Amino acid sequence: MIEKSTKIGDLLEQFPDKADILLEAGMHCLGCPASQGETLEEACAVHGIDVDELVKKLNG
Repeated sequence: MIEKSTKIGDLLEQFPDKADILLEAGMHCLGCPASQGETLEEACAVHGIDVDELVKKLNG
């Protein structure tokens, strides 16, 4: 299960098919080395994305 505290690098390693959902949400920095260590919550805060909605989509 994907949570707010899931690191983007871990998410993409375990669920590479979820990259499209992140890109659609506005996270276009998935290849950035800094993003790999960020949690979903941290990345959403930077990009102005509702983390709860994104977690629902990722787990849906």
